[in-house]
Amino acid sequence: MLRVEELAAGYDGRRVIDQVSFELKAGSVTGLIGPNGSGKSTLIRALTRVIPLMSGRVLLGEWTLDRLSIAEVARRIAVVPQSPVLPEGLTVAETVLLGRTPHLRLWQNEGRRDKEAARSAMARVDVLDFADRPVSELSGGERQRVVVARALAQEGQILLLDEPTAHLDLGHQSETFAIVRLIAREEAKTVLAVVHDLTLAAANCDRLLVLGEGRLLADGPPGDVLTPELVSKAFGVRARVLRDPETERPIVLPVVGDGSA
Repeated sequence: MLRVEELAAGYDGRRVIDQVSFELKAGSVTGLIGPNGSGKSTLIRALTRVIPLMSGRVLLGEWTLDRLSIAEVARRIAVVPQSPVLPEGLTVAETVLLGRTPHLRLWQNEGRRDKEAARSAMARVDVLDFADRPVSELSGGERQRVVVARALAQEGQILLLDEPTAHLDLGHQSETFAIVRLIAREEAKTVLAVVHDLTLAAANCDRLLVLGEGRLLADGPPGDVLTPELVSKAFGVRARVLRDPETERPIVLPVVGDGSA
C-alpha cells in the first residue's frame, strides 16, 4: 500500500532524513518513534508532498508520489496533523465535511455522497450526537475525535497521524488509539502514527519504526524493537523494559539517578 525507498528529505538543502526505507501494509497500525529532531514530522511532510524529496521515492500502490497531483495525494492519504487548528465559527458537521475538499472541483458544492461520507465518519468516532455544536465549544478529546473524523471523511486508504494524542489525558489517549486500531482493522486502512510515549506506542501499534538522527534504526514488532539497548542508542537514556503481565507488550521506564532504587 505504501512503500518508501531510500528516501531523503529536509529543508534549505540540509538532509533531515536520509536513506529511509520501509513498507506499510493495509490493516495495521505502525508507530513512528524517535527523539525530538530525529525527523519524524519531516517524514510525514515528505510522504504528503508538503516538502519535496531530495532523493529516493515513495510508492502509493503502483504509483510513485511524484506522478500524482497534490489533490490525488490528498484523496489517497489523510493526515491528522500535530496540534491541529480548527476553523472558528463552524459546527462539527461543517468541519468534518471539509475532509471532502480533495474530491470536489473548484467552487463545487458538497453533494449527497460527500454528506454521507461525513456522516459515516462522525458516526465512526462517536461525534454524530453533537454534529450541530460549534467546534469552539468542544473539549480537547472531542476536538481530537472531530479531527480524526475529518481525516476519515477523505476516504483515503492511508492515514498519517502526527502525535494524535498530544495534549490529551490518559483516557482520551486510550480512546483515540482504540478508534484508530478499529478503523485500521475493519476498513483495511494503512496507519502510520508519530508517538512520543514509548509505552503507549508499544501498547497500541502492531509495529514500530525507530528514527535516530534521520536514519531508520529499527523496524519490527514492539517486543523486538523496544530493548534497553535500543532505547539507549535512540534516546540517550537508560531504561528498564518490563512486560505487561496481560499483553506481554513492553513497558518502558527511564532509569532515574543511578538506578539503584
